[in-house]
Amino acid sequence: MASGGDDGEGGGGHLKPATRLVTSGRRAEWTGIPGQPGSVVNPAVWRASTHLYPDVAALNAGKPNADGHFYYGRRGAPTQWALADALTALEPGAAGTMLYPSGVAALAGALLAVLRPGDVLLMTDNAYEPTRNIGRALLKDFGIETRWFDPQDPDAFKAAICEKTKAVLLESPGSLTMEVQDVPALSAIAREHGLAVVLDNTWAGPLGFPALERGADITVMSLTKHVGGHSDLMLGSAAAGERYYAKLRRTAQLLGQVVSPDDAALALRGLRTMGLRLAQETATALALAQWLEAQPEVARVLCPMLPGSPGHNLWARDFSGGCGLFSFVFKGGDGAARDRFIDALALFGIGYSWGGFESLITPLDPAGIRTATAWPLPGMDAGDRFGVRLSIGLEAADDLQADLAQALYAWRNPA
Repeated sequence: MASGGDDGEGGGGHLKPATRLVTSGRRAEWTGIPGQPGSVVNPAVWRASTHLYPDVAALNAGKPNADGHFYYGRRGAPTQWALADALTALEPGAAGTMLYPSGVAALAGALLAVLRPGDVLLMTDNAYEPTRNIGRALLKDFGIETRWFDPQDPDAFKAAICEKTKAVLLESPGSLTMEVQDVPALSAIAREHGLAVVLDNTWAGPLGFPALERGADITVMSLTKHVGGHSDLMLGSAAAGERYYAKLRRTAQLLGQVVSPDDAALALRGLRTMGLRLAQETATALALAQWLEAQPEVARVLCPMLPGSPGHNLWARDFSGGCGLFSFVFKGGDGAARDRFIDALALFGIGYSWGGFESLITPLDPAGIRTATAWPLPGMDAGDRFGVRLSIGLEAADDLQADLAQALYAWRNPA
């Protein structure tokens, strides 16, 4: 769903991100009743499939496909408009934001907006597996070829471009192995060759990485993660500047993409505290990453905020924040030992996703899904291949560290 990019009741792009998290998406027409004084804090939940008009003239006036106007439920109502408006206000350079029922739907919608049959898409080899599946299945069915490249080798990326290449999909950091890419450099190469740059920016979001300012044309987020923040909704978004926003909007509408107003309201509520949650989760994640790095059972910690991790220098140069998601690899061992470690944990839930208030863990062994790069990573021993991905929540850091310590004991000592 589209947005006008208003910064809320206070207005003005001069406001700092923390303030815009609070004020954006709260226009008077969405929080009050015309002709009556006062308003509510949060936009109400507007549930509607049919929008009514007082007369035929008003019906005809609503037909132009403009943002923020009643037409039909598929184009949203004030609840969805408020969320899109708030997200646009957080994204420097955005002309608008479209909403989708999941992050994967947002990625698919963004790629279908910029690719046509016969085109070639270049995709970073550390991409999220469902994203890879979009290339291998959905885009293939549309006659679009996907090729993969090493996310940390701009020269290899440039060499992979051919006359049919029309877009590149980046994910920085990768949400499994955490390599940070040189998005400005890759975007500059893409621009030289007329390619659209689509970036999955879920890890840092606009608070930690202003994607459009760094060179991306379209920035995608899974709102299921940090924005929702409570593991109780599924949503995605894609934002773009003037050049690509119209394409995003047209494609989303033709695909019939619409999100529930109830989910949009939950996302708006989560958005207000996202900065605080991200700050705590990032601080705890870094403390745990530093502690894990010193443990003899750990071969490598993959955390962008940690010196020595793949792309840390790029993170330090280009990012202003992080999040609670990182991975680590065991020193030797096998899959059974890794599973024993996971099962021994008491405070980490075993489940996919991340960015919620609770800590989560999943196994990590990406060798089977890589195409252009090897696993283990360069500089790692061949026997150090089994790892885990941690999503750090809001629990006390000391409690999480103690839980990890007793699970490392279980990893060392099979029953």
